[in-house]
Amino acid sequence: EEREKLLKALQARFEKNMSRHPGLAWGNIEGKLEAAPEKLWSLGEMERTGGEPDVVGHDKKADEFIFFDCALETPKDRRSFCYDREALDSRKKDKPKNSAIDAAAAIGIELLTEEQYRELQELGEFDLKTSSWLNTPADMRKLGGALFGDRRFGRVFLYHNGAESYYAGRGFRGWLREIGRAHV
Repeated sequence: EEREKLLKALQARFEKNMSRHPGLAWGNIEGKLEAAPEKLWSLGEMERTGGEPDVVGHDKKADEFIFFDCALETPKDRRSFCYDREALDSRKKDKPKNSAIDAAAAIGIELLTEEQYRELQELGEFDLKTSSWLNTPADMRKLGGALFGDRRFGRVFLYHNGAESYYAGRGFRGWLREIGRAHV
């Protein structure tokens, strides 16, 4: 019953936002999702936590559909997290309840990269009031920093902050490929 409810919600969002995935047909996507219950579970968790996942691309070579969190603002149930476990462990007081990397892994998704965040912002105007942690390059993270992005004043901004920081308006957006291959 929950599976059917989720598939109906995903289909309704897909049909409402055809500009995000021109030329794709829901029937092809639904068939792939039904054959990959672990990915359907992850999409359910994306939905449950407020991400409003939608198809944003199709890797023709691998025949995989790509989903991003497409909620207008960073998902409500994924806010007030620092960047990763190392940052969480480094806080001696006022620790957030989790880290973005750990929370994403727990539901089987990954944080959007800088490039993916810019792709998302080409599909609409996201994070007008919030911001989203982004997958941070290892060299930057090694120095203590982490990336986040938002849209203000009609422009997309990418910033840096200490990975241990957290704010009520900063969360994370994730992405998922629909079949059981490793994330790329």
